[in-house]
Amino acid sequence: MSEREVKQQYYYPNRMGLIILRSMEELVGKSGLNDILHAGGLNQYIDHYPPSTLDLEFPFEDLGRLQEAAEKVNGPAAGRELNRRVGELCLNNGLREFNPLLGIADLPVRMLPLSLKLHVGFDMFAMVFNRFSDQVVTLSEDQNHYFWIIERCPVCWERQTEAPCCHLAVGILQESLRWATGGKEFLVVETSCVAQGADTCTIAINKRPMAK
Repeated sequence: MSEREVKQQYYYPNRMGLIILRSMEELVGKSGLNDILHAGGLNQYIDHYPPSTLDLEFPFEDLGRLQEAAEKVNGPAAGRELNRRVGELCLNNGLREFNPLLGIADLPVRMLPLSLKLHVGFDMFAMVFNRFSDQVVTLSEDQNHYFWIIERCPVCWERQTEAPCCHLAVGILQESLRWATGGKEFLVVETSCVAQGADTCTIAINKRPMAK
């Protein structure tokens, strides 16, 4: 990451910030969320969530601090699991609402073969982030995996960790896959993370769903 990009401020739309905070509150309660916000130096959001607008005003820095504070308050393992579950709730609590804004919500995706369905779904979902936020997502694949590559990642923004820490993004992808495939489970693993010093945050998704 260049020195210029470190100094540049990047944003999610207010609506995404609102969805994340409401999802976390749903899991830990108002008091629990306030504890996390206080620990992260994010007191400005206590009783003052972002509005439900598409204005780019929710800083990447604040999301990174929120993720770090969740681990600090709850302990590393519990905090990471909380962030992953917040990601799952984010999809159900509003991220799907971005699809109509793209004019593609009526595509008959559910009628497609699984592999094509996943290709279309990943393209649609990446378009949401690339169009409505300063996050930069690219897609790749090999014989066994799809790769969700976040070239500018808000989830671990300005963090330094020993292990991949973009659990919120993993949770969002896990739930989006369930939604798109009628409940199928896929192995989703972050294989590299900017917070560890990597060039990108890369999340690998097995092409075959797990057996139930």
